[in-house]
Amino acid sequence: MGAAIRDTAWRDRSLFAPTPEHELLGETLRAFVEREVEPQAAEHDRAETFNAALFRRAGELGLLGVTIPDAYGGAGLDATAAVQILESLSTSDPGFALAVLAHSILFAHNLAVHGSELQKKRVLPKAVSGEWIGGLCMTEPEVGTDVLSMRTRARREGDVYRLDGVKTFITNGGVDADTLGDCFIVYARTSEPKGISSLLVEKGMPGFRLGQKWVDKLGVRASFTAELVFEGVPVPLENRLGEEGDGTRHMMRNLEIERLALAAMSVGIAQRCLRVMIDYANERQTFGKPIREHGQIQRYIAESFAEYRATRIFVYDTARRIDLEAVGQRVDADATKLLASQVAKRTADAAIQVLGGYGYMGEYVVSRLWRDAKLLEIGGGTLEAHHKNLVKDLSRDPDLVRR
Repeated sequence: MGAAIRDTAWRDRSLFAPTPEHELLGETLRAFVEREVEPQAAEHDRAETFNAALFRRAGELGLLGVTIPDAYGGAGLDATAAVQILESLSTSDPGFALAVLAHSILFAHNLAVHGSELQKKRVLPKAVSGEWIGGLCMTEPEVGTDVLSMRTRARREGDVYRLDGVKTFITNGGVDADTLGDCFIVYARTSEPKGISSLLVEKGMPGFRLGQKWVDKLGVRASFTAELVFEGVPVPLENRLGEEGDGTRHMMRNLEIERLALAAMSVGIAQRCLRVMIDYANERQTFGKPIREHGQIQRYIAESFAEYRATRIFVYDTARRIDLEAVGQRVDADATKLLASQVAKRTADAAIQVLGGYGYMGEYVVSRLWRDAKLLEIGGGTLEAHHKNLVKDLSRDPDLVRR
């Protein structure tokens, strides 16, 4: 036993890139973000436009299907790979990262886990390549956190469902103000009292159209957000994922990986803000010395780093342990997002304070990241929803604290 403890080979394994495949992915991401994502980020934020060409470039590099089995064109990797992608993209352009998340996790991964073989063979290769842009439809104008109260309905008529309702705040709902996204997983009520099913709805189906285009958003402006309207849309029975009524289970399973992915976005925002404030503190001088020597500035940097470092380890440790096809991993998924989203906003706020007036201006990236960070305290589950979920689960099983 002593010899085993003295064996330090395990220390060489990186939590953040545990295999050669993860290391290669990390190298690809660094080059992609530096050369292609960063140069366009500010422009698309200001214009509030989605960069479809860059999205398809991500597909060419294999970044849209890392968790998708190789049989459908993906890389067949794990949650750690998904976290790597969303962290890295979010150091530069969280809006673009959100579009990638909605497509690769909420849509493609969801389909890979819950879809039929026929559905997967037909749709996933197009999603992995970026030929199709997909998303998920859950939120409604009067239904947010209370998703089981959704009003969108699908009435079965033989081999077709007639889908009626409105979904809102849908990332990738359109490519632009005139063009729908290509394919969506739509959660709809199919039975009472709360029977929900998952349906594949595709552009071109009669009665399916863009509604309100959400513009002038506070943050993540490089992802296109829209309302989607379904007016008697005929959805073939073959487009249902799983059995009728399986949608609630699909939703809960997908929310777990979504929340981990959003936590990874938060880590990326915090990382970039730290780098900016450290560089600025080294360069900027007041009272004859670099501002890094002032105690107030040291506090902002040191506390931000400690929070970022602890959060990053928590997120990657959760990714290491999470099973992408299982359900019942809500505690750590909720906890990572609860912590990381607040750390991202605090770190961005600290960076603005360190940069002073420059931090408030668009010349430095931190004001944009501060705006982007706020969404992560709302989307994919509000802070309050995480509080409720965590207390409910921990009260039911206090031993989770020691796991």
